[in-house]
Amino acid sequence: MNSPYLISRERFVPASPESVFDLLARPAMHSVIDGSGTVRDAHPHGPARLAPGATFGMDMKMGVPYKIRNTVTEFQEGHRIAWRHMGGHIWRYLLEPADGGTLVTEQWDARGVRHRVMYRIMGVTRRHPASLEQTLEKLADYFAVR
Repeated sequence: MNSPYLISRERFVPASPESVFDLLARPAMHSVIDGSGTVRDAHPHGPARLAPGATFGMDMKMGVPYKIRNTVTEFQEGHRIAWRHMGGHIWRYLLEPADGGTLVTEQWDARGVRHRVMYRIMGVTRRHPASLEQTLEKLADYFAVR
């Protein structure tokens, strides 16, 4: 299915799926790999490591600072992790072992959002492909220097 509300990018990362998953499961690391420039920091009272159904908050900035609360909606250790917030869209990472590392797919999925057309009007669907690519590049670079 081809949809402007499911944006997906993939990249090879020179680390094991377990190592990549562990980084993604730690909210404090999200600002390190964020390619959008909007993720600032994890809320200090949230979990250090995500688990199924966990909720965690992030400090964000898109023009103005704001806070967002997320809930883990998909969790398969070493393979798949996803979360959504009140907007309803989902950030998802799929990990597949590859020779010498991991093929990481990042997805922004707003197919289930009721008023998703607003994302197109606001330009979100045009900006996200580049943001996903930058995030995956930062993720690969993080492990390349380790």
